[in-house]
Amino acid sequence: MAVNNSLAKTSKASTSDKISFIANNEEVKLSIDDIRNTLANGNSEITIKEAVMFMTLCRYQHLNPFLRDAYLIKYGNDKPATMVVGKDVLLKRAMRSDKFGGLTAGVIVLTANGDLKEREGTFVLDGEQLVGGWAKVVVNGYASPFYASVSLKEYSTGQSNWKSKPSTMIRKVALAQALREAFPEEACALYEQEEIKEVSDIVLDTTPVSIPSESPVEASEPIKVIEPEPEVETPTEVKQSGQAGIDDIMFPESLGGNGKSDLPFEL
Repeated sequence: MAVNNSLAKTSKASTSDKISFIANNEEVKLSIDDIRNTLANGNSEITIKEAVMFMTLCRYQHLNPFLRDAYLIKYGNDKPATMVVGKDVLLKRAMRSDKFGGLTAGVIVLTANGDLKEREGTFVLDGEQLVGGWAKVVVNGYASPFYASVSLKEYSTGQSNWKSKPSTMIRKVALAQALREAFPEEACALYEQEEIKEVSDIVLDTTPVSIPSESPVEASEPIKVIEPEPEVETPTEVKQSGQAGIDDIMFPESLGGNGKSDLPFEL
């Protein structure tokens, strides 16, 4: 016995449609156009898929990209866009947790005697070789702190801040890894700029982005509204137009028409 399946018409949402979510106790409204035209960094065009992924990350992790909690960076059309979080986002999230018990972090150096030494902070003596960074994060209720150590060779580009402040950079990479392991729910899929070689030398603009509010344009002269004479509908027309009128009000053509759409993302 054949079964006939009727498929509802699926409308495509506009790239200007916004999603809303809460970040830092404030409502954030974000659209694909906002990301591509205002928030993206780099010299290449952000694809719709990349913008949607960025929106999803911001919504899931309650990040406000307008306040520079997160960045979307793309250099070269042959490379995917990179998503990184703003300065100290991971640390702030960990410190808000009741389970956070403190941390220590520093550098790993090869001394003049040929010994490897973990030193708290970023101080490196003349004659010593910086080889890596380390971090420990204490989580209340766990017997041992979460520990991470990273190699300088693996992350350093030898340019920009990696050239002038290598100790600070490698310490921050180690701390980010330890924080992600210690607080996976709060820091899931969040990576700092220093952890990604392709973007670690890029100078990001940390100035908050303000979105202009949409205000109605004031008319220079009063507008005269002429209302048409109401048309008398026949009983047949009333019967046919009743449900259609309700559908047009609830689901106008701008949202797809005659069908619900879980905006913004069936693209």
